Amino acid sequence: MKKETIVIIIAVVLLAAVIIAIGIAIGYSNPWDQSDSRPYSGNMMGQGMMSSRITGSGNLMNQGMMGSGMMGSTGMMALYTADASPITVTDARNRAQSYADRYYPGAGIGDFMEFSLNYYAELRDASGMSIAEILVDRYTGAVTPEPGPNMAWNTGRRSAAAVVYDLAGGKSRAEQFLAGYLPGATIRESMSYPGYYTFDFGRAEVEGMLSVNAYTGDIWVHTWHGQYIGG
Repeated sequence: MKKETIVIIIAVVLLAAVIIAIGIAIGYSNPWDQSDSRPYSGNMMGQGMMSSRITGSGNLMNQGMMGSGMMGSTGMMALYTADASPITVTDARNRAQSYADRYYPGAGIGDFMEFSLNYYAELRDASGMSIAEILVDRYTGAVTPEPGPNMAWNTGRRSAAAVVYDLAGGKSRAEQFLAGYLPGATIRESMSYPGYYTFDFGRAEVEGMLSVNAYTGDIWVHTWHGQYIGG
C-alpha cells in the first residue's frame, strides 16, 4: 500500500473520531435545562406542549411547541416509573416559594392550584401584584416558568396607558370566547399580569384556565394542566 494512501486513511479515521466526539458532546449537552435549582433565566421553552391560541379575530391557532423537555423528567409529557407517586401539596408549595425567593426579592405565592399534570402557582411581588406564573411537576417537583402567555406575553412591567384591554375588557373577551368554547362556563377568578390577564373558568367548578393579551385581545387556552383537582 502506498504511503500516501495510508496517510489519507489515517486522516479520515481521525476526522471521523472528531465528528463522533463532537456529536456525543452535543447530545449530552442540554442548554434548555432549567430545573428548580436554577433561578429563572428567560423564556426557555423547555417543556413540551401542544397549546392553542385564539387571535383577535377569533381564529384558532395551534401552537405546536414540542420543546426539549418533552418526554423528559421535567417536561409536560414526562415518563415516570410505574410506582411513581405525586409529591405532596405542601412540598409543591415549598418548592414554589423557594423558586419565588430566587425569582424576585420579596415575591410570594398567590393563587395555588393542583391539576392532574402539575401544580400551578401565581407569583406576587411584595405589594401583592401578580408578576409571573410557574408550574411544579407533580412527580419530580421540578419548578419551571409556565409556558404560553407567561413566556410569550409577560412584559415584566405594567403600562396602563398603552394597553388596549383593561381587566374588564379582557374578561369580556374571555366570556365571549367561552360562550362558544364551553357553553355555560363562567369566569371564576381573574388575575392581572404585566401584558396579559389570566382567568380560571368552569361550570360547577374550575375546569381550566385561559389568558387574554392586554394589547391584542388574543386568547390563549392553557392546555397543559390536565384535570383540575383542587386549590
